[in-house]
Amino acid sequence: MSTLLELWRFLRVRKKYWLIPVCVLLIAIVGLTIFAQGSVIAPFIYTLF
Repeated sequence: MSTLLELWRFLRVRKKYWLIPVCVLLIAIVGLTIFAQGSVIAPFIYTLF
């Protein structure tokens, strides 16, 4: 959790607000990959990449 806090502080101080959607998308892809391991959704994710 401290890593996310540090990232938020970095983005706020350096005014890099355009990185927020990139980080959210990256976290969503990682979460989907972890969730889909060994599930029914896995074949559909493999077709995306």
